[in-house]
Amino acid sequence: MSGGQDRAVLVTGASRGIGAAIARAFASGGDRVAVHFGQSRDEAERVAASLAGLGHCVVGADLADAAAIRRMVDDAADRLSGLDVLVNNAGVFRPHPITETSYKDWQRAWEETLRVNLLGAANVSWCAAQHMITSDGGSIVNVSSRGAFRGEPKQAAYGASKAGLVALGQSLARALGPHGISVTSVAPGLVETDMAAENLAGELGEQRRAESPLGRIATPEEVAAAVVFLASAEAAMTSGAVLDINGASHLRM
Repeated sequence: MSGGQDRAVLVTGASRGIGAAIARAFASGGDRVAVHFGQSRDEAERVAASLAGLGHCVVGADLADAAAIRRMVDDAADRLSGLDVLVNNAGVFRPHPITETSYKDWQRAWEETLRVNLLGAANVSWCAAQHMITSDGGSIVNVSSRGAFRGEPKQAAYGASKAGLVALGQSLARALGPHGISVTSVAPGLVETDMAAENLAGELGEQRRAESPLGRIATPEEVAAAVVFLASAEAAMTSGAVLDINGASHLRM
């Protein structure tokens, strides 16, 4: 992977929110970005059109479909003339509190969540790694969650998938290091996105912001800045690390 910019970057789930901010941050630094979407092609096209610089593209795939993932990653690598950075950002969030959810719905929530958030990320990583191994190395950054460490009582599958994503990243850091590929994770708390809007409205929003001694939650741009740093050549020795981005709302050793 080049120490400078003009890298080929694939960001999954980049049609909105954190993923869109990550795509914009890489593009602003001079990189070429493949904006991945699962269903929202129009939104992904708008994000791609907003990116600074040239050479960007839009790629689509259902991350629950292994064959579609391989086609998508190969397409991104072909259109970007390689692949230097992968950001596993895409994820689904399905509330399913165990005391209020039927057994059938509980199973469905776990299957849908793990297929995208964990198995999908694992499959994207395998496909991307094949391109990085045959070039000059690269970087993989996983977008996990504070919920991986503090628990998610109303969406256990989400918390488990994000904890699994951290473990996947650490395993890949060991496996891919000899090929010059670093693998790291970020673990944001709540972030100012459309997905979090319901949790940030009114009195509940005040309570959630008060969880941090800073009195606020992170912006998508703050998460993006951390991802761009971890993907840089200067951060290669952080491989295997997890960076918390939650304003000290949850602390761990």
